[in-house]
Amino acid sequence: MSVLSFLAAAGPTSSSGITNTIQGLTGPVIGCAVTFFVFFWLSLVYWTYRDIRSRTQDFLAQVLATVLAALFPIGGVLIYMILRPRQTLAEVYERQLEEESLLAEMTERQTCTNCHARIEGDFQVCPSCGQKLKRPCPKCERLLELRWTFCPYCATNLTGAPMPGMQGVSPVQSVPGGVANAPSNMPMGGPAVGNRY
Repeated sequence: MSVLSFLAAAGPTSSSGITNTIQGLTGPVIGCAVTFFVFFWLSLVYWTYRDIRSRTQDFLAQVLATVLAALFPIGGVLIYMILRPRQTLAEVYERQLEEESLLAEMTERQTCTNCHARIEGDFQVCPSCGQKLKRPCPKCERLLELRWTFCPYCATNLTGAPMPGMQGVSPVQSVPGGVANAPSNMPMGGPAVGNRY
């Protein structure tokens, strides 16, 4: 019986001790919760600010997104994540670089004007349809574009017409030694002279 009386006597004292302990821990727990919430709120605002700066250069959009996250910590960030630009500025830049390199590669790649098959720079005809692509120079035999009227390598006139700027030029040509060559229809020995013997 003495044990029961001891428990009855100790019961109210232990329950008041537990209550005092809980009341003593309530203040620090609430303080930790408030501190965590403040740091969480500040980190959400900072994350939103950094994220919107990486996605747009519009100052007004940056301010609005940051204020939205500051006023409505969780709901504002969720709304921002729904409305934010889909790609970052770095991703947009990389995509533009890829598009430019693809475009440059497509322009460098030569195709047949008739069948659009891929051709190489030294093809004379298209291997797919037989379309004439280039012609050899009759003098130096280098490949030339069909639209060219002069060979850029040896200056041959491909149309047969006199070269511009060459009208009125004497048929006598100078040679590097400074001696003039006579026209091709004149005999090599000079004018015909009667036989002296």
